[in-house]
Amino acid sequence: MTQPNVFQTQIENIIQDYIKLDIFSGVVLVADKGEVLFHQAYGLADRSANRKNTLYNLFDIGSMNKTFTSIVIKQLENEGKLSLDDNLTDYIDGFEDPSVKHVTIAHLLSHTSGFGDYHTPDYFDLPKNEKSLQSIIERAKTFQLNFEPGSENDYSNLGYVILGGIIEKVTGASYFRNVKDRIVDKLGLENTYLNDFEGLDNRIAIGYYYSPLGKLEVSTPTQDVPNPDGGFLSTTADVVKFYRSYYNDTLLLSEKIKAKDPFFQYLKKMKPGEGIMAAGGFDGFNSALFQIIDEDKTIVVFANMDEPVAERIAMDILSTLQGKIPEKPKLPAIQSVRKAYEKGGINYVKSNFNDLITNFHPTDPKDIILNALGYAYLFEANDVSKAVELFKLNIELFPDVANCYDSYGEALLQKGDTINGIKAYKKALELNPGLPSAIHVLNELDVN
Repeated sequence: MTQPNVFQTQIENIIQDYIKLDIFSGVVLVADKGEVLFHQAYGLADRSANRKNTLYNLFDIGSMNKTFTSIVIKQLENEGKLSLDDNLTDYIDGFEDPSVKHVTIAHLLSHTSGFGDYHTPDYFDLPKNEKSLQSIIERAKTFQLNFEPGSENDYSNLGYVILGGIIEKVTGASYFRNVKDRIVDKLGLENTYLNDFEGLDNRIAIGYYYSPLGKLEVSTPTQDVPNPDGGFLSTTADVVKFYRSYYNDTLLLSEKIKAKDPFFQYLKKMKPGEGIMAAGGFDGFNSALFQIIDEDKTIVVFANMDEPVAERIAMDILSTLQGKIPEKPKLPAIQSVRKAYEKGGINYVKSNFNDLITNFHPTDPKDIILNALGYAYLFEANDVSKAVELFKLNIELFPDVANCYDSYGEALLQKGDTINGIKAYKKALELNPGLPSAIHVLNELDVN
């Protein structure tokens, strides 16, 4: 590894490149065997109050919650209170889809259950008391699985909320009490808050993100409800302590558990200097951690700006630790495409699309970029022509994605082109016969 002062300068240069693009504010921590090598805060936690980020600010850690949830499940298995091969319906019943009886706890842990997401459009309009763990599970009982359990892999927030319900059923205590007793108190995570945020307003970072059209929007962690899939508040120092224990010692998971766990067996096979990542995020927040297992080095980045900036900075720091030179950062994909479109037009975007979207979450479908931008022009800018142009390019780039034709059809109808709008909706149904929005529109138009 390079000398500490040189290394610190390299990290600072990486961070400043992102700040110059106005896409990062937050906290960065790098540790070697738990000893802090670099720990700095940047930008504002609250722009309206001009309140700066500090090392002690609390950030929404997003899907890092899922690691806490998986630990409790594995502890309960070790205690003989459940088996990963148990069926979900052994603990929670009432699901309408008969295939749910084949879902196991292992499926829920590995995102192979067939459950999708619970963040449906109407979810965000619900009052907070209907966003609780048990309320989400009750709503999920009416959902259909996206595939037969175990046949595919599809990231599922809902699966982890259901795991929280299993924890409550098995233990007779709340999910949050289990996490507090089994993890937070055991590790002394004094700056990790699970669901009671009263009196913390001056410590909580407010999130910021740019809309597709480039307008700065505000996002606060307290506008949703913490659950087993996301929403805890923590500091970078606490998250380092948590993940180092998770990876390195037996305070949370015994050697017996780790010896038979596929994930920990995978860690043993990692090449020297490789990092394993944990991350989370939503509009205005992004958390990322890399742990270099064989060297016990930890990189944590919390951002109160839009994903995937924390992951990008963390990866750049990891590259530096590995003796590589990271690439200069670029604007997030949708902003990059928007600026290119406004400056160079649709043909320029078409010719340079892949270069324009390099700063995009690697597991997200790329068709959502033009889809989001098209809807922004359609409804925010009231520019139907630009929306049609972007949606049309999307179906050229992604001709096998039903939703692209669905969006194109909607814009064409708004433009008054009913004939081609119907054709687009029919193509959407040809690709996905069960697409609800297309079925609804064609029924409204009285089209078979």
